[in-house]
Amino acid sequence: MVLTQSIATASSALQSSSLTLAIAGMKCAGCVATVEKRLLACDGVKAASVNLLTEKATVVYGGESLPQDLAPQLIEAIAKAGFAAELINKGDRQSSRNAVSKNSPQSSGFGLTKEIVIPASLVILAIVGHLGLIGVADLPLIGNMYAHWLVSTVALGWIGRPIWWDGLKSLWYRAPNMNSLVGLGTISAYLASTIALFVPQLNWQCFFEEPVMLLGFVLLGQALLERAKGKASNAIRALMELQPASARLLINSTDGDLQVPMAVEDLQVGDRIVVWAGEKIPVDGEIIGGGSSVDESMLTGESSPVAKQLGARVTGGTLNLTGAITVQVLQTGSETTLARIVSLVESAQASKAPIQYLADRVAGYFAYSVMAIAALTFLTWYGLLHAEIVFSLKLAIAVLVVACPCALGLATPTAIMVGTGIGAEKGILIKGGASLEKIDQLSAVIFDKTGTLTTGKPEVTDVITNDLIVFGRKLIEQTTFKSMVEEREVPASALRLLQLAASAETGANHILGAATIAKAQELNIEVLPTQSSQIVTGCGVEAILTTGEEILVGNSAWLRDRQVEISDEMLERSQNLAEFGKTPIFIAVDYQLVGIIAMRDRLKPEAPEVVRQIEAMGLQVWMLTGDHQETAKAIANQLGIPPERAIAEVKPDGKAATVMKLIAEGQRVAMIGDGVNDAPALASATIGIALSSGTDVAMETADIVLMRHDISDVVPAIQLSRATFSKIRQNLFWAFAYNTLAIPVAAGILYPSFGISLNPTIAGLAMAFSSVSVVLSSLSLRARKQ
Repeated sequence: MVLTQSIATASSALQSSSLTLAIAGMKCAGCVATVEKRLLACDGVKAASVNLLTEKATVVYGGESLPQDLAPQLIEAIAKAGFAAELINKGDRQSSRNAVSKNSPQSSGFGLTKEIVIPASLVILAIVGHLGLIGVADLPLIGNMYAHWLVSTVALGWIGRPIWWDGLKSLWYRAPNMNSLVGLGTISAYLASTIALFVPQLNWQCFFEEPVMLLGFVLLGQALLERAKGKASNAIRALMELQPASARLLINSTDGDLQVPMAVEDLQVGDRIVVWAGEKIPVDGEIIGGGSSVDESMLTGESSPVAKQLGARVTGGTLNLTGAITVQVLQTGSETTLARIVSLVESAQASKAPIQYLADRVAGYFAYSVMAIAALTFLTWYGLLHAEIVFSLKLAIAVLVVACPCALGLATPTAIMVGTGIGAEKGILIKGGASLEKIDQLSAVIFDKTGTLTTGKPEVTDVITNDLIVFGRKLIEQTTFKSMVEEREVPASALRLLQLAASAETGANHILGAATIAKAQELNIEVLPTQSSQIVTGCGVEAILTTGEEILVGNSAWLRDRQVEISDEMLERSQNLAEFGKTPIFIAVDYQLVGIIAMRDRLKPEAPEVVRQIEAMGLQVWMLTGDHQETAKAIANQLGIPPERAIAEVKPDGKAATVMKLIAEGQRVAMIGDGVNDAPALASATIGIALSSGTDVAMETADIVLMRHDISDVVPAIQLSRATFSKIRQNLFWAFAYNTLAIPVAAGILYPSFGISLNPTIAGLAMAFSSVSVVLSSLSLRARKQ
């Protein structure tokens, strides 16, 4: 079982909790493997996942331990591996800001000048040192090897000291990393050249320019890498900066209400704050004074302003555009929508795709393997092939510095960070690498009909009654409502049927019942008082009026089970309604059928095109509905879904079973619902995709949350996930291919046949380019056509 699954399982187990640590000093995938190994060895730790790019570790532990009690043990274990760590308190936004800012291009202690200019200067000095070799006349001191030695000594002893010192410490802690390999290579080149200079009798060649240029390329590559990593984390940084630092607290005084500046973190639920036009709303709340339009693009990706009046909810981080408003605080700190979004994106970016664990396993032995190959290269060329010692040493050094474990460690997290960041900007929250990998394997997409494919606001379209008796025979009378405002007189029988149904449905809190009540209110129908009312899940409503009449409102199967006789004519009428995509609801009084109310939940205009685009991606589209088979087929036909993929008469508690049945048949299923009553089905699916306002249970249940509550975002969500996972595979292929090809070439495998060898300088340049190219490859996701 992969570690991602282990963490998910451990987190959900009884008495399991998690904590997050910020870790400094990790350089490559080998460091990640070492830290994870040390954490897993600690008592009480069930699972651990370390992310190289975010420099964070998520630790799942059991028992009743508190994070503050366990953290010292974990920090000590990490320290013994040669790294520094600190506990990140949950809900502490400032800790997260600091952790993210480490990857900011502006945050380096060296600054722009020392990051770029000093490495570039080293490269230039090394190139100048080669001028004599390419026929350029020697300049003063250029040909003087003692000058070369002095420059090389300064370069290694001052500028390059952090690299080889970190590398030696890693070797001491038996956790060699990329700096260990570079450090061994540069020190070996420096020592060999120094011996050649001061012991000329050996007739060794001096090559001081090699370690200087090598350090220059490595440092330059690291600077470019940090800047590229900073760009990759721009999305989460931008989210964190959305919340203003202070708010205007409204307090009562003898002189009236006063506006007092207060830090946002000090606000309490129930406080009143004032937000002026052009300012960001600090926290979630409700407007209790004024009105305005609000830019919610940070939440939904939709730039169109939203009108907000008294009683409207507003979200922290959104922009108040036109008027001053007074807001009562409803949520603060980690409970705000923005904080939850940030937490979700942070968790996603700190996660790993299961495919990454192959790279992590390789990285755990990578540095040792490279050092062994380097030693074997030297022994083979010098001991067996009797090559010159300097030539053999150069090949061994090239092997050390050309290897790039850093690319292996960055392949997945950079792509996940960029992909989830793009999604967050568009109102698409993707919960981590495991979700990306699952989406890439999807074969089918299931839509819940109500509220997802439809507007979720059904309307009464027809009323059919059969309680009028003419010449001893019940006469069926049908009233069709063309619009919400009816100019003609509605028959008394239809009004009576609506009154009975609305009376029974009052308080039932059912979407179809709400439509009946709305139509009764529109026609000014008085609702009758009831003694009792009970919902029968998936069937209907049973109520008793104060007059003693028992009313049943529900589907035909349920009424038949309750011994209500339904004539063939009424069944035929209901079937005709269903064929037009309408849902027939049967009403009985004292177990006698009195009529049918038909409703239609209109399709969202974009739904047919969304279905077409999903099928164009090679995925099957299915629909779940509680409607009769005829109604389901009619709606499926409008959507372009084959009738056999329209699963009808599914009760709310049967959705999850239907999803699991398809999975048992070999399908890899994405379930798309509104995230309220679809939670079990969302959790049961391979991937759960929820349409959400950003405040409901979907944010906890689904793997992907569409903040705009717009099914059109399903298509870009799948496309973005596929593109991101494709980039992960591409990055890993490049990282493995580069090391697989570069190390043998550096070892001199091409020299006997073609006379081609890789000097340490070019090897260092190749290594730096490999790391940077992986990050740039991930950043190219932003250039893809959306």
